[in-house]
Amino acid sequence: MAVALSIEQSQEYVGNNRWRWSVWLNGSQEELDEVEHVVYVLHSTFNNPVRIVHDRTTNFRLDTYGWGTFTIHAKVMCRDEREIPLDHDLVLLYPDGTPTAA
Repeated sequence: MAVALSIEQSQEYVGNNRWRWSVWLNGSQEELDEVEHVVYVLHSTFNNPVRIVHDRTTNFRLDTYGWGTFTIHAKVMCRDEREIPLDHDLVLLYPDGTPTAA
């Protein structure tokens, strides 16, 4: 079975070069129902850079805040013990649409 899971994001500039952002899994209902949890690995400068999310009702959404862009690494842990690696390049935009520097 081909896996079409991906990581989606939202972001909101909150001032002082800081953003509130979220990431979550995007996929079919059937695919998402097979997921047990997601292990997100954030940049090493975060307190607790490894975050585990079990909440299927939010599509395994992680909410946090920060100031810079980086690649989020994720391991999707499936009920059948498969592990699906995913990466997502976090994009943070100023209100005028200008991207932040890494």
